[in-house]
Amino acid sequence: MSTTQLKTINFGHTPDADDAFMWFALTTEKLTLPDLKIKHLLKSMQELNVDAQSGLHEVSAISFGAYAQIAHLYDLLPCGGCLGFGYGPMLLSNRAMTMDELKKAPVAVPGMLTTATFTLKLFAPELQLVQLPFDKIVPAIQSGEVAAGLIIHEAQMTYKKMGFVKIVDLGEWWQEQANLPLPLGGNIIRKDLPEALKLQVATVMQNAIRYSLAHRQEALAFAMQWARGIPADQADKFIGMYVNESTVDYGDVGRKAINELYARAYAQGLLTKPLQPAFVSI
Repeated sequence: MSTTQLKTINFGHTPDADDAFMWFALTTEKLTLPDLKIKHLLKSMQELNVDAQSGLHEVSAISFGAYAQIAHLYDLLPCGGCLGFGYGPMLLSNRAMTMDELKKAPVAVPGMLTTATFTLKLFAPELQLVQLPFDKIVPAIQSGEVAAGLIIHEAQMTYKKMGFVKIVDLGEWWQEQANLPLPLGGNIIRKDLPEALKLQVATVMQNAIRYSLAHRQEALAFAMQWARGIPADQADKFIGMYVNESTVDYGDVGRKAINELYARAYAQGLLTKPLQPAFVSI
C-alpha cells in the first residue's frame, strides 16, 4: 500500500473527556496530515476493541486487554496511552462485600475485552462477570441488578456522592503488586501501512497531545462537551489523571508496565502465549 492510495485515515477513539482533550488539535484541524484527512470515528472502548479484531480502522484506541488478540494486525503507537499511577478502574457496590459474597453474585463489567475486565480477571478470576455498556453499570448497581460493578471514567470521581462503597481500585492493587502504573489504553496503527506513514501519524498525534497540554484551558473547554455533567474542575482533574507527560510517550516505565501486564497475564493463563508488543519509533 502506498500513501497515494489513501485519502483518509480512519481514527477510532472514544467520546470521552480525556480523549476529546487529547485529540483537540486533530479534531479541530489545528494540526493536520499533509494530503490526508483524519476521519474521527467516536465509539465506545468495547466497540473499538471489537472493530480492531478485523483491522477495521487504520488508527484506533485500544484496551491493553484487547491488544493481545490483535497484535498481529497492529503496532502500538508510542503516544496516546493512559496509565494509572496508583489509580484505575474501581469495583463498586452499594455496600461492603467480602470476596466470598462477590463470587456468588453477578458483577458488571464494561466489556469483556477492556483492560478493566482483563485486570479484574487477574485480581479475582473466579467472579461471575456480566457485560453491560459502561454507562449502564451505575444504574445496575443502584437498582441491585448486579452485586457490584466495574467503573471507568468520570464516576471514579463521584462514586462517594452516589453512596457507593469501593471494594477495590485495580490501579491501586496493581501498583501494590507490580510497583508499576496500570496500562489501561493505548493507540494502535495497522501494520500494513507504509513505515513512513506510521511515523507521520505518530508524530502528528504526539504533537497534538503536546498542544493540548500547552493550551490546557482551550482544550478543556472543548472536552467539556463529553464530561457527562461533571464540573470543569473535576473534569480537569480526571483528564490530568490520564493525559500527562506519560501520554506524550510511555517512556521506560510505561513500556515496562505493559510488558509486565502481559507477562502476568500469561503466567495466570489469560494469554496462551507470551507477548512482546511492537512499537512505532519516532
